[in-house]
Amino acid sequence: MRVCVLWVVPRRCVHVGQRASLSRTFSSQDVELFSQLTGDSNPLHLDPRYAAATPFRRPVVHGVLVNGLLSALLGTRMPGPGCVLLRQNLRFPNPLYVGEEVVAEAQVTRVRMEVAFLAVRCSAGEKVVMEGDVKLMVPQDNA
Repeated sequence: MRVCVLWVVPRRCVHVGQRASLSRTFSSQDVELFSQLTGDSNPLHLDPRYAAATPFRRPVVHGVLVNGLLSALLGTRMPGPGCVLLRQNLRFPNPLYVGEEVVAEAQVTRVRMEVAFLAVRCSAGEKVVMEGDVKLMVPQDNA
């Protein structure tokens, strides 16, 4: 005879409509450090003279660095430590410039067992610089 035991692991409580936000202003030093860490030395991000000759007119913060603020929000605020990013679908409709304050926001849109779906957005004032949706594994509740 075979016996199967199902262990129910308590998960951190997240619910539809739950929101969190985090803000940051990226400096030129932040962008330079990110460039050194990743090897992305695109002059659009680093060289004011180069950027001035483009439609952007000034250095643009790397989109992946903006996405890093979203990672910080999800990993520290909601759902918090231990969450695992499973999928993300993002678009970058406008540039974020060095020195602009950006606010990352996330809202839970659906929860299915240990998986949460969130709408995400990063804005500088009224300007949306990143938006999309993510799918996360909700961490175990170790409290």
